[in-house]
Amino acid sequence: MEMNHIQTPAYVIDKDKLRENLELLAHVQKSSGAKILLAQKAFSAYSLYGLIGEYLAGTTASGLYEARLGYEEMKGSEVHVYSPAYSESEIEQLAGFADHIVFNTPSQWERFKDKIAVSGRKIKCGIRVNPEYSEIETDIYNPCISGSRLGIKRELLDKMDLTGITGIHFHTMCEQDAEVLDRTLDVVEEKFGEYLYKLEWINIGGGHHITKEGYNVNLLIERVKGLREKYNIDVYIEPGEAVALNAGYLVTEVREIMNNDIDIAIVDTSAACHMPDVLEMPYRPFIIRSGLAGEKKYTYRLGGPTCLAGDVIGDYSFDEPLFVGQRLVFTDMAIYTMVKNNTFNGMPLPSIYIKSGDKTELVKKFSYEDFKGRL
Repeated sequence: MEMNHIQTPAYVIDKDKLRENLELLAHVQKSSGAKILLAQKAFSAYSLYGLIGEYLAGTTASGLYEARLGYEEMKGSEVHVYSPAYSESEIEQLAGFADHIVFNTPSQWERFKDKIAVSGRKIKCGIRVNPEYSEIETDIYNPCISGSRLGIKRELLDKMDLTGITGIHFHTMCEQDAEVLDRTLDVVEEKFGEYLYKLEWINIGGGHHITKEGYNVNLLIERVKGLREKYNIDVYIEPGEAVALNAGYLVTEVREIMNNDIDIAIVDTSAACHMPDVLEMPYRPFIIRSGLAGEKKYTYRLGGPTCLAGDVIGDYSFDEPLFVGQRLVFTDMAIYTMVKNNTFNGMPLPSIYIKSGDKTELVKKFSYEDFKGRL
């Protein structure tokens, strides 16, 4: 992929790949009867919300600002929101436009249910539950570990006055396949099935790797249909990654090459600032036409331009030596990048481009004022 005509660093969203993902998700909706929502925590490039709204039922949010973005930019679609704890001001604003509000604790529901009631809108309210079952192995991403603040266990639900609660929500998965969902739903039904007969909807959260090659789409459809038919309820799914998986790139330029026991290439992209999941997950993003360390003739450690010693993207090998001014293209950079980036060290934020066919268009460029305005 040739990206020499754009200013780096830059995110490039592949509109054609995004549409391909959306078409698969629309197939799941049609075949299963589920309603699929964009989880904005992974992808909030709202210039593409018009396209996404053609396929999905709406957006889901982790707080007021995401919810407002979905409401304003994906007009006419459902707006869902969940937060571990709302403020009074947030609830007052959300009550003006949110369609589903999910509460994390009985006390939050009791505190705010009257404000919901007097809003004059038919808002569907739910409670997040903790099934105490998850196959996520990394604790920082596991909402079911001991001491988790996310959702309530069955015994606390039993003590709630559920008047006004129309559904339950759980989220226990992270980049996982339908087989994990299959086992998880068995536990959810065992623990909460008797409640589902009395409710209108269930939200089975995100973390479903639906658009990943090899995902068992038919099993997902089968389980969703089973829930809908058995309990006569609506089923919501809220993937973020699956919507924009492999639908974006991060283009960077080599600024300097040095040696300190190993060859090092310093690029104008920072792992800490521009793709923080590389350090947080952690994981090693793929670069087009690269290999693992030692796989090809020339190996380099790629590092960012910040003062953070650990601002290292990874070790990569190439068929030819790298040179100052060379462009490198990281793949799968639409998700958890733009929504998580920062300006530590005064790093410029990458520009945002949209690629459609052979045409690449700049949609947003950032400046010093964006850095200064946050401080």
